[in-house]
Amino acid sequence: MMKMRTAQIERKTKETDIFLSLDLDGSGKAEIDTGVGFLDHMLTLFAHHGRFDLAVKCKGDTQVDAHHTTEDIAICLGKCFAEALGDMRGVTRYGDILLPMDETLIQCAVDLSGRSCLRYGLEIPAQKVGDFDTELTEEFFQSFVRSANITLHIRQLDGMNSHHIIEGAFKAVARALAKAVKIDPALAGEVPSSKGVL
Repeated sequence: MMKMRTAQIERKTKETDIFLSLDLDGSGKAEIDTGVGFLDHMLTLFAHHGRFDLAVKCKGDTQVDAHHTTEDIAICLGKCFAEALGDMRGVTRYGDILLPMDETLIQCAVDLSGRSCLRYGLEIPAQKVGDFDTELTEEFFQSFVRSANITLHIRQLDGMNSHHIIEGAFKAVARALAKAVKIDPALAGEVPSSKGVL
């Protein structure tokens, strides 16, 4: 019987109060309430396309802006990924995708390497989508990568619509992660590294 690959976290600061739970082997169920409408939309898509069960509840200082909420949720999500993956035994480790969304084309690759590295290649033309500052997209992925200790490459090959570019990136990251965290029966529970540890 496979061990449950789940995690949850509660994180309180003077800026945010967050509860987040994650099941890597879910069905894509999402219960998201961040106080930031566009971020709710992106995390719902992330859960659906990764087939992760994800619950997020955040009370943040959105009267200032969405920066602390976005960053702190990404930190919590990364920590939950790291905890749920444990010692990485049996995981595929690598995942990649070329994802089209209308005029937008996003290339994404992930390595559950135990080393945090983000190569971010999105060029988002608008400064805002709704009330969401688009520069927070990079902030989200940077915070996630640091907390999850993974390597993530996101490259925009085409695209003009800011909403499509960001949405394509979240979908692509989710689908690449879904491949990487998948259990590979051929590994028979081994850590997928010649070093024997990730």
